[in-house]
Parts: sequence; structure tokens; C-alpha cells
Amino acid sequence: MDLSIIVPTFNEGPNVVELLRRIGAQSDGRTFEVIFVDDSTDDTPQIIQAAAAASAFPVRLIHRDFPDAGLGGAVVEGFRLAQARWCLVMDGDLQHPPEDIARLLRRADAGDVDIVVASRYAAGGDSRGLADATRTAVSRLSTLVTKAMFPRKLAGCSDPMTGFFLLDRDAVDLDALRPRGFKILLEILARRQLRVAEVPFAFAERHAGRSKASFTQGVRFLVQLAMLRFGRMSAFALVGGLGAIANLLIMWGLIRFGVEYLVAAVIASEVTIIGNFLLLEYLVFADMRSESGLMRHRFLKSFAFNNVEAIVRLPVMSVLVESAHVPSVMAAALTLVAAFVVRFVFHALVVYAPRRSAPTPPAREPVAVPEGAGGRTLDA
Repeated sequence: MDLSIIVPTFNEGPNVVELLRRIGAQSDGRTFEVIFVDDSTDDTPQIIQAAAAASAFPVRLIHRDFPDAGLGGAVVEGFRLAQARWCLVMDGDLQHPPEDIARLLRRADAGDVDIVVASRYAAGGDSRGLADATRTAVSRLSTLVTKAMFPRKLAGCSDPMTGFFLLDRDAVDLDALRPRGFKILLEILARRQLRVAEVPFAFAERHAGRSKASFTQGVRFLVQLAMLRFGRMSAFALVGGLGAIANLLIMWGLIRFGVEYLVAAVIASEVTIIGNFLLLEYLVFADMRSESGLMRHRFLKSFAFNNVEAIVRLPVMSVLVESAHVPSVMAAALTLVAAFVVRFVFHALVVYAPRRSAPTPPAREPVAVPEGAGGRTLDA
């Protein structure tokens, strides 16, 4: 097998047949397989299976009923099951043109690189397939911020946010990857210094369906960037900072409506305690959830601790206001900052501590397919 093409999908059924048709037209005499890692909630898996049965080349499907680590986790799962050393990652919406696969392969054939990145921002590239001017501006700004945080590892890459690239799987330690959200290439490049080459490409418009970009994915990206650069504590700080801002805004708003400041502080604390837990659960400690018991038990530990912390913090805030004459919102800010380290230690060592008897999830095994089938389907 010369190449494994990994396509993470989420509700991309209308694009599947056209994607496979265009990939097949670019075979160029090479042997290859297509692996769909699918997290869909619609009929996309059935469409992939039907297309695989009619395909002249191997097509496999992994449908994840309980997706782990988003698109990045899907790509890593594809890497683990790929039969070829060289793995090409592309989206299933045809914004990554299959006609460019041959150019990436030719660049890799030179033998002097570990990864070939299809770049929208290299000379000759084009990003007009982004939905609007706002998304284009956000993409450009995110790229600049990312490159500024990893100036050495990303020195040879103009588009570390792209999802279209060709990787020598042997150059990467898959066990070291901690994928979160969409930006798996950033995760790969930030973990190890790799030899990078670029091929410009024109980012196309979607063939069908809707973009999966959202505010939540933007927050996931910020958390991923913080954790890659500064570690888990920085991501905890980012979430804590958002919670603190929300806390102060809620408190300020309630005071403006005539609520007494201590009552306003209690309400603001309860709302942000719940919100912060959800952000920690799905962003900061997402990779530790499977080994740390049930979600409701984690919530009870977190909720109880944060309320005990608030019980201690609020009297301190009262002393600052009544005795030291510190403005109430400023006093709240000071006590929130003081509580940060204690909260992080408790959550890392208690709330998300691995259970001693936590079972190891079984590895996925390929499903055997009869010889002579035109397409091959793996459905795990």
C-alpha cells in the first residue's frame, strides 16, 4: 500500500460519492486506501458503506458512537489503522481538492521531508473558499498568533491550521499526541521538530452541507494552543479567566439592579462554578475523563469544593470591602486570583484523578472482508 487517505467526517453524506470519484481519478498508478473515520449522527455511515461496496479501490469505515477528542482524535485513530506509511489527511467536504493529492505525493517522493502541508497562504495558494471576510480574518489572525507562539517549529509552515497534509507516520509518536478539536496539524508540528515542505493549494467552496466551524471550536483552539505552549495549567487559567470575567459581569449586573453585593456574589459564583466545570470537562481535562469515574461524581467533587472555597472566599472579600474599603468588584477579583492555584491542584489531583481499577479500552480490530470485494469496509 503506497498511501492511506484519512477522511474524518461528521454528517458529510452528500459529499461521499463525489469525493471518492475524484480521489479515484487521481490514482496515478499508486495503490491506496481511503479510511473514513466517522462521527456522524445522520445516515453518512450507510452512504459510505454503499459507496465502499461499489468502489474499485479499498474503502474502510470506522464509525465512532462515542467520539473522543473531536476531529483530531478521529485523525489519530485513522493513523493507527492505516496500512501505509504515508498518510494523507483531508476533509470530506471537497474544500480540499483531491486533484492536489498528486502534487503532495510528488513533493514527498523527494525523500527529504516528514510532512507535506497543503497551504492556503503559501505563494500561489488561495483561501477564498472560507465562508466570508470574518472567517478569513479570523483564520489569518489565528495563524499569526500560532506561528508567534511556536516560532521555531512552525518556521517552515505558512498554514499550520490547515487540515490538508501528507505525513510520514513513522516520523510521529502517536502516543504523544493529545488531539483536541479541529487543529490536528498544529498538534503534530508543535510536539516534535519535523522536516516540513509546502505545496500551495486553492481552498475550494463546500460541495454540499454546512461548515462545522463554531464559537465552541474557537474556544477549543485557544485551549489547545495554551496547553501546547504552556501546559495544562495555562488552559485551566484561560477557563478560570473566562469564568472570572463572567463572575464579575454577573455580579456587576445584579448590583446594578439593586441586589446586595454579597447576594450578587453568591449567585455569580454558583453560575460560574457550573459553567467552569463544563469547560474543564470538555476542554482542559477531556483526555482524563475516561479514567476518572462518572461525570456526575466529578461534578459533585468540583461543585462541593468550589462552594467550600466560596464559603471561605466570600468572608475574606467582605473583610476587604468593609475593613480595607476595597471596591466590591475589585475585592472579588483579588480573591478569585488567590483561589486559582488551589483550584487547579484539587481538580488535577482529586476530581480527575484516575481510578485505580480503570479499565483500558479495547483496541479496535479490523473486520475481515471476503476476498474479491471491490471495496472494503471496516465498521467498528
